[in-house]
Amino acid sequence: MKYKLIIFDLDGTLLNTLDDLADSLNTALAHFSFPKRSLPEVRHFLGNGMQRLVEQSVPDGTSADTRAEVLTVFKQYYKEHCSDRTKPYDGIYELLTALKENGCLMAVVSNKGDFAVQILCEQYFPGVFDAVAGEKAGIRKKPAPDTVNHVLAQLDIDRTDTVYIGDSEVDIETAQNAHMNCLSVDWGFRTREELIQAGATVILAQPSDILSNILAI
Repeated sequence: MKYKLIIFDLDGTLLNTLDDLADSLNTALAHFSFPKRSLPEVRHFLGNGMQRLVEQSVPDGTSADTRAEVLTVFKQYYKEHCSDRTKPYDGIYELLTALKENGCLMAVVSNKGDFAVQILCEQYFPGVFDAVAGEKAGIRKKPAPDTVNHVLAQLDIDRTDTVYIGDSEVDIETAQNAHMNCLSVDWGFRTREELIQAGATVILAQPSDILSNILAI
């Protein structure tokens, strides 16, 4: 087996969260009489955390105070509705089960607010992951390697025995900054062409491909 630890991104990699994120964002925008954003727009904005999602979604010239208020409304609504339409991608449960049966440690590192990451992982993957980390105040978010490094220290695993798996350019940069291998997946929020442009070296098309890659000798 190639790796002892597999670190997953959450949104667009394990869970299809797009509809709930878009619904929550548009609820917050409507609260301030701002124009709503389409699903393709929201998909394009995702990957850099909730604050950046709001910053890109509000009209140009929106004050910092108003952006903060929109973010608060968004978080409040999303906390109550983060699993209304969210679901794992086909084949994810089977992948995680097989990895655990083969003795792999598994973790989640996300730019989503930590409150939502904890809720979703507990709801959809109870007892599966050995470490779960979302965005927290005082810790640099991806693509900085800080959260990944924290997980490595927590689980006492060397980065050379670890692979990072994600669906966006942010994940590719995170793996590079953490000096570990990266597997990119094209079923999430970025197309295969976008991943290639971002420098992806391995792009997988379905969860079973992850298993084949990780278990290869």
